Amino acid sequence: MAVLVCGSIAFDTIMNFQGSFAQQILPAQLHILNLSFLVNDMRKDYGGCAGNIAYGLRLLGGQPVPMATIGQDGNEYLARFDAQGIDRSLVLQLPDSYTAQAMIMTDMDNNQITAFHPGAMAMAHHNVIEELPEGVQLAIVSPDGRDAMLERAEQLAAMQVPWVFDPGQALSMFSGKELRDFIAKASWVTVNDYEGQLLVERTGLSFREIAAQVKGLIVTLGAQGCDIWIGDEKERVPAVEIEAPVDPTGCGDAWRAALLYGLERGWTLAQCARLGNAVAARKITTHGPQNYTLEGLDIAAFAA
Repeated sequence: MAVLVCGSIAFDTIMNFQGSFAQQILPAQLHILNLSFLVNDMRKDYGGCAGNIAYGLRLLGGQPVPMATIGQDGNEYLARFDAQGIDRSLVLQLPDSYTAQAMIMTDMDNNQITAFHPGAMAMAHHNVIEELPEGVQLAIVSPDGRDAMLERAEQLAAMQVPWVFDPGQALSMFSGKELRDFIAKASWVTVNDYEGQLLVERTGLSFREIAAQVKGLIVTLGAQGCDIWIGDEKERVPAVEIEAPVDPTGCGDAWRAALLYGLERGWTLAQCARLGNAVAARKITTHGPQNYTLEGLDIAAFAA
């Protein structure tokens, strides 16, 4: 079985400033702010929700089919998919745009200044599901262009393909009515704890009321693990303890890759969650969202 992974593809440029922003910014001079920071460390990571989820699902042995939009600078990302054996037939390349990019600068106090350019992602709705690739029987709609997410939900529901709604950082783009419509069409919903509270506030629905409309609601809780809601029942699945966490970027996407892997194999949500916690624990020990490995992880054991 293949999994359709709808979402963004992006490049992340991470820079470390060996100082403090607070010492460089003069509050009385904010009206004429003009600063330049010397950064000694910089790295470029492959990112975006669809790219990250596809990476994790492929590591697990799944067959992801990412559906995303990239720009004229996206050839190296396509080559990476090819090297990993990831089907890129539904990745649309636009010649007059750049791939979505995040420029992130972090100081010694862990303060961050981020500039995000959506680029081709903003035109993801031009990438239309005309026919599903052979073998696709499961999908996820993760953060992407607003119009694209609305259209993916409509198309997947019309095709009667079970899918996971993963609003992530895109949640704030939608009204309560639109979010309730996503939930009504989806088979599963997954959010982190902050997104979960925002979803409740926007929709006016409790976790229990959301869970009543889908096969399952999953709320990830970072170091506390995750809560699984099935109907009226809630189950806490504890996290895997980490001695030396390095970088949480992409942990949620790694977790979702494991969720999809388990769902396509008919696992229970609890089994999926245990694998998700283990994969996220591997990810957090490495820099970047797509640099971790699963070497030595007994994946089959989580189905027991």
